[in-house]
Amino acid sequence: MQFKEGLGWKACYDEENNLYTAKDWDRGDFYLFEIDKEIFDKLDDPPQGEFPCEMIHKGRVLYESHDSAYGSPYDIVHDENYAQMCPWVKIQHSGHEWSREMTEAADEVFGVNKKEESESK
Repeated sequence: MQFKEGLGWKACYDEENNLYTAKDWDRGDFYLFEIDKEIFDKLDDPPQGEFPCEMIHKGRVLYESHDSAYGSPYDIVHDENYAQMCPWVKIQHSGHEWSREMTEAADEVFGVNKKEESESK
């Protein structure tokens, strides 16, 4: 496995499975993403005006956990295989996981993991 790391993020290329994944965390928020090779390659030297965390957030959300002082803790599983896809990560769990129905409804409303209309044409 190949790793890249910066302030608040870490990314991994798993050669065995040809899979690029990343984690991002800040003040109680924790995210896992599937990213692509293009994002992974640019993380060490991002284009002018871009930040690694912003680039990582363009990937597909696998899992998120929120446990801050601003509300009740909760976890959202976007892909049931998140732990197998990211075996290199110590995953943060709040212990309060959203139901599959609630996750699907929120993903639909907020457009999580949806390609932009202009990208799909």
